[in-house]
Amino acid sequence: MDVAVAADLPGIAEFIDEMVAKHQFRRTELVELFTRAEHRPDIIEAITKPATLKPWPEYRAAFVNTKRVKLGVAFWNKYQTTLHRAEQEYGVPAEIIVAIIGVETIYGKNAGTFRTIDALTTLAFDYPRRAPFFRTELENYLLLARDQEFDLLAIKSSYAGALGIPQFMPSSYRNYAVDYNGNHKIDLLHEDIDAIGSVANYMKGYGWLANQPVATLANFNLELCVSDLKTPRSMADWAKVGIVPQLPNINYPAARISDYTLGEEKEFWLVFNNFEVITKYNNSDFYAMSVLQLAEAIKAARANR
Repeated sequence: MDVAVAADLPGIAEFIDEMVAKHQFRRTELVELFTRAEHRPDIIEAITKPATLKPWPEYRAAFVNTKRVKLGVAFWNKYQTTLHRAEQEYGVPAEIIVAIIGVETIYGKNAGTFRTIDALTTLAFDYPRRAPFFRTELENYLLLARDQEFDLLAIKSSYAGALGIPQFMPSSYRNYAVDYNGNHKIDLLHEDIDAIGSVANYMKGYGWLANQPVATLANFNLELCVSDLKTPRSMADWAKVGIVPQLPNINYPAARISDYTLGEEKEFWLVFNNFEVITKYNNSDFYAMSVLQLAEAIKAARANR
């Protein structure tokens, strides 16, 4: 593997200057940190080939499967009191919380193998398309590490720098993580209960609406359909162009259409505000639909035990 010292990347010196002036970091410590951090081209390769480029059936199968359903049921049973509390306090259904953690890390079993400092430094200074975002996340990671007393060279994450059981980016960790087990510390790296409360707080913070639908399958009249499927419309307006929910509900809110190719066929779903909130976790309709379908599968499996 091609590994180089991150300190050689253009922009590091200016970033250190900014962190010293803005947040009173010690220059010598940051210089030492980036001398020991690694520039990882394999991270650039990973982020340019995300799983969402896979066909929907292949993507779905990676997340909605027997293993994750079984582990999801066990996780829910173990933490049913905590999940009920989170559902009551934040309005996010237990199955959605459980499914997000299942999709993200298989309940903490796969929280990432890249050093966070390497991932964020590489992306901040060698990935121009999203460099401002990752530079901000690197800043937040240094601040988080100072607050949490992390060993900056020891913490592991995803290739994108997402941390812990729920895979929070550093800014989300700082803004939405909560001490949900009441032990006076916030630890998303090791504590499932903190992860549960933090996921619920994150979803509510991005606009989750309690007791509202996420998505529903639609019947679709291709002869009447319009080309613009992405603009939210009322159910009455969708009905005018031949799109109606398979499960009628006069109280459905405005929705857009999300489609999924299955062999020679396509599924069309009406997706609502809460679906859009799930995409704030990962900006992908495939991701949000996988969370929803895993949630439904876990809920059904648990009810049938």
